[in-house]
Amino acid sequence: MIQASHLEYILRKILVHSNNISDINITEGHPFQAEIDGQLTPVYFEPEIDKLTPFQTQAIAISLIRTNRRLLRSLLTTGSCDLSYSISGRARFRVNIFSQQGKYTVVMRRLENSIRTLEELNLPKPFYQMAGEKNGIIFVSGATGSGKSTTLAAILDEINNTKPVHVVTLEDPVEYIHPPKMGTFNQRELGSDFHDFASGLRAAMRQAPKVILVGEARDRETLEIALAAAETGHLVFATIHASDAGTTISRILGFFEPEEERQIRVRLAGVMRWVVSQRLLPQTGGGRVAAMEIMGSTLLIKDIITNGETEDKTFYNAIASMRPMGFQTFDQNILDLFDQKLISEETAMVFSSKKSIVGRGLDTIKAQAGQIESLDDRLTLESEEESAASPQAVAVL
Repeated sequence: MIQASHLEYILRKILVHSNNISDINITEGHPFQAEIDGQLTPVYFEPEIDKLTPFQTQAIAISLIRTNRRLLRSLLTTGSCDLSYSISGRARFRVNIFSQQGKYTVVMRRLENSIRTLEELNLPKPFYQMAGEKNGIIFVSGATGSGKSTTLAAILDEINNTKPVHVVTLEDPVEYIHPPKMGTFNQRELGSDFHDFASGLRAAMRQAPKVILVGEARDRETLEIALAAAETGHLVFATIHASDAGTTISRILGFFEPEEERQIRVRLAGVMRWVVSQRLLPQTGGGRVAAMEIMGSTLLIKDIITNGETEDKTFYNAIASMRPMGFQTFDQNILDLFDQKLISEETAMVFSSKKSIVGRGLDTIKAQAGQIESLDDRLTLESEEESAASPQAVAVL
């Protein structure tokens, strides 16, 4: 039987299993599991447990919640709760506890102990431009676990290194701790420091920040206040769940009523500075690598935001045509990653947005590398084969 007081011992044993653990999954009916390079792997240690019981997962959940009434109330009324957990000198976690079929599951996302810089992440020039923006709003979108927090932490670290400004972050929970440098950071956590993102953001407007991070723009009120903050001279960063840059804009508009759409389009076109979308792809040889779509603000992008996409004007085509400005579609970045031998051809096709475009791009890269004949050579060969098989050729023979 697992005692709740043994939680730290259990987590330390799991962490010893690999340096590449991103998540720990504690689910009834399964052993302890660690997600390594995107794959769930069972973890065994003494005393060995083949299948966790409902009582054991509940004991771990209660140990994490401790005496926090707000978290317990949230778990009982909404079916889930979020919190942070630390093992001194070893690791920090973002934790989600949720009920399923009357039992409890715990998923613990491992957080980095140190902030990786833009240079260490090998992020392109536009990210330095984002850190240098004076005002407006920057959206970072992607699925849960796609690396949004890591990217934002790197941008904020660049601001911390270069600007003597006040930064207020609203997070659920606080993930990366920004130490005192040139900037002054006040990092607030949902639940313990503010009730919800809308009220936290409204309060932040009175706290004289130059930069505001909104951990998640999850409702209309939060987005409304974020737009207002950007319009009044603040630089606002916000994350949102969306698959690419165009979908990010659509999702933002979807929070508002149809009769408000025109006004929101105009406001958004005026304050949007960048949209970054992320996906984590399996890397050749193990690990994962980030693929990114990057869209900045130009007259064409503003026009598409204001008036909507048409057959001739789409976010995808606009981004693809502005590669010299540092913009890139997912597909362009995926082809870059394949060319650098960081991902396989299969991965490139699976994660592509437009498979026909990526397919042609893969053929071009392979032809240039001498792996396949060029398109012209292939057409010539096909033409010769067709001629050889024609009745006229047979007759001559």
